[in-house]
Amino acid sequence: MKTVKVTLKRSLIGRTKRMKKVVASMGLRKINQTVIHKDTPVIRGMIHKTSHLVEVVEAEE
Repeated sequence: MKTVKVTLKRSLIGRTKRMKKVVASMGLRKINQTVIHKDTPVIRGMIHKTSHLVEVVEAEE
């Protein structure tokens, strides 16, 4: 199954509560923290909402 590596690259200061919740639900807390998720439509939607804050690298497991 495909996986994606998601890295938080921008600060959450000044962002809306909703955006902070989306980033937190992906498991990201600090800048430059990376998490690995399965490539599902739910995760893709979260990435789409926060695309200006995160960096995504597709990986195959």
